[in-house]
Amino acid sequence: MDEKKTYLLSKVGSLTPRQIVKELDKYIIGQDKAKRAVAIALRNRFRRQMVDEELREEIMPNNIIMIGPTGVGKTEIAKRLARLAEAPFMKVEASKFTEVGYVGRDVESMVRDLTSFSVNMVKSSKSEEVKKKAKKRAEERLLDLLLPSSKQAVIDKDNMKQTREKLQELLHNGVLKKRMVEIDTEEAAASFTAVIPQIGMEEIDINFREMIENILPKKKRTRKVTVEDAEKILIQEETQKLIDMDAVINEAKLKVENSGIIFIDELDKIAGKGYKSGPDVSRSGVQRDLLPIIEGSTVMTKYGFVRTHHILFIAAGAFNMTKPSDLIPELQGRFPIRVELNSLTEDDFKRILVEPENALIKQYTALLNTENEKITFTPDAIGQIAHYAATVNENAENIGARRLHTIMSALLEDYLFDIPDVHFGDIKITKEIIENKLKDLVEDEDLSKYIL
Repeated sequence: MDEKKTYLLSKVGSLTPRQIVKELDKYIIGQDKAKRAVAIALRNRFRRQMVDEELREEIMPNNIIMIGPTGVGKTEIAKRLARLAEAPFMKVEASKFTEVGYVGRDVESMVRDLTSFSVNMVKSSKSEEVKKKAKKRAEERLLDLLLPSSKQAVIDKDNMKQTREKLQELLHNGVLKKRMVEIDTEEAAASFTAVIPQIGMEEIDINFREMIENILPKKKRTRKVTVEDAEKILIQEETQKLIDMDAVINEAKLKVENSGIIFIDELDKIAGKGYKSGPDVSRSGVQRDLLPIIEGSTVMTKYGFVRTHHILFIAAGAFNMTKPSDLIPELQGRFPIRVELNSLTEDDFKRILVEPENALIKQYTALLNTENEKITFTPDAIGQIAHYAATVNENAENIGARRLHTIMSALLEDYLFDIPDVHFGDIKITKEIIENKLKDLVEDEDLSKYIL
């Protein structure tokens, strides 16, 4: 089995589309069509790796457009999918990009950012692999600092060994944590690169700042730190020595090219026709710049060339003022799968409050638990919060599940402010408490728009 196949046969390789949907259900309520679409797309990444190499190159990802109002789970689906796949993931906003020739970010920057993220991701993974070895080597260096060679010269070998073992035992028991030691650390020499402006640097293919700093000699500085801090510094240094950065970069680029996911939000903001002047002049230009990246091209990054042919692109937008057909035809063709996400109902809000593993009520319960306060919500209280969230969304701007955050924040504001100065013991939130606290806010449309 070749290198390209082996790295993808991880946790996601054993998950069927049905199991992927089940994992997404832990965090996202409803939106079954969108979950099915991304589950199939993710499984297809794995299937592609199992195809013969000649045909594998021809199998392109089925990019997805998710259409729906804000706060219904578009970004959350993409984020959870990437985490599930253990894949490099980058979220970008289409409205931040400008056509080449205008001041702003160019579309290739998202591939450069994704590659940098992937390198850090792989480096972190490799650091964990060498953690024990790095700690052992750092400990030996630390013992050398605690038992300097000048002292070793006057101690016979047996005594020196016993002394070293005794120091090691004290080190393990944490007795020496606060003892001061002198340690030599490397730092880059101060240079004119410190004043090179950041503006426009991302358009330069090669990272000149890094290149120049690597050429300049490193200065060694002696620092006096505690044993505890010295151990952290030495572990970091030994970890760097044990990691093969060339291997890290190669694996990171492989991950980007074969399992990378780029989530392009606010795609609807660059759709539209008939814009002749003003800030909208580059909208179609951004679409044209996006096209080659999504179709498949080679982008120069500071880690070398990266091909975008098999990166999965998931786009999203509300499309309330425009529609997907307002995009240029070529770009429409690169997103063959379109999924419409439903607006959230009152019943959805009830489920969102309690069912997901990161449900809001679970979050607030855990937060207050740190202050030794216990908070519970009655079933009718949960129903009332959901009702108010749905009502405000209907009467004001519909911001989806994010409305629950504003409702919960307004509801629990007094408790969150008074604790820990005031101890409440068991806090029980009922429907009556919620009505007394929020009824006027919800019914007054002007107040709702301002506060909720």
